[in-house]
Amino acid sequence: MKPSRQSIRSYGYTKSEVNKRVQDTWDMLFDPEHDDTRIYYSAGEDLGYMLDTGNDDVRTEGMSYGMMMAVQMDQKEVFDRLWNWSMTYMFMEKGVNAGYFAWSCQPDGTKNAFGPAPVGEEYFALALFFAAHRWGEGTGIYEYSKHAKDLLHRCLHKEEEDNGYPMWNPENKLIKFVPSVEFSDPSYHLPHFYELFALWSYEEDQAFWRQAAINSRQYIATSAHPVTGLAPEYAFYDGTPNHVRGFGHFYSDSYRVACNIGLDYLWFQDNACPVVVAEKIQSFFADKLPDEFRRYAIDGTPLEDKALHPVGLVASNAMASLATKGENARNAVDLFWNTPVRTGQRRYYDNCLYFFSLLALSGNFKIWYPAE
Repeated sequence: MKPSRQSIRSYGYTKSEVNKRVQDTWDMLFDPEHDDTRIYYSAGEDLGYMLDTGNDDVRTEGMSYGMMMAVQMDQKEVFDRLWNWSMTYMFMEKGVNAGYFAWSCQPDGTKNAFGPAPVGEEYFALALFFAAHRWGEGTGIYEYSKHAKDLLHRCLHKEEEDNGYPMWNPENKLIKFVPSVEFSDPSYHLPHFYELFALWSYEEDQAFWRQAAINSRQYIATSAHPVTGLAPEYAFYDGTPNHVRGFGHFYSDSYRVACNIGLDYLWFQDNACPVVVAEKIQSFFADKLPDEFRRYAIDGTPLEDKALHPVGLVASNAMASLATKGENARNAVDLFWNTPVRTGQRRYYDNCLYFFSLLALSGNFKIWYPAE
């Protein structure tokens, strides 16, 4: 893995204090002794789930995020509990979405919906590949790489198989917001994941993922406002905001765009990585404090709603510093370092972005390649 432009240690933080912050934050999110901050809950002998505390449900987004956190932290038991819960309660075996995961369940496993959210499937797949490479294969549902390859194949070929809908548009290679619609969510675009899917997916799917990485980097740049860098939560395939249900503005989903640019640059430093978007986002927020954060039109016009997840936005802007440099990058990292994890009802999404940012900035969000 190539070195990043900036890690948190390059700003003067010591190895020991960074390592302590990583471990302490893991404990605050996953240890039952930290009930005001934790979002992981064990269930029985071999199950566990990530709770969206703001909505009192369990989402594929959170489950797959938790699996990625666990594999990066070498926490195999937590990983296997989350994957077992996902397969036990979320995996759909019949209907038009058979083979996908129900995006929302109650904590007792009852499905709230029978449709998927593709951001969960793409995180599931890469977390499973990393688990196979770090820990080796198991049997059944713990034959990690087979499940990853099967899931990715299904995401591309669903319509051909059983009248369902694929998660990526087969022509433009862009991920959909949900399989049955023809628009996207800019924060779902993970070109750095697709680069790895192109290495490890079934051979017949690898060319698709190589092109998807190229197209997604272009799409991130296209959907971002040319001055502010802000992206909408929903966007059409040409990058213009999709205002259905009011999701054409910069709001909670949009924060992840900065995270994705930062991690893409950390892992691959591809010249097509839209670093300039991250620079513009940091510039836009340079004179704003977290208690001032709002929903914004992508041109930067502040709207009435306050940000639901200000800690998550602080974290994502700091993660962008993996791709940027200068005063804005430094200030974003310092603000993040001096911001604690969130407590209270809305803590789930903020603390997911917080821990991902901390992992990446500390050098602990790694590509796990197959053992030679």
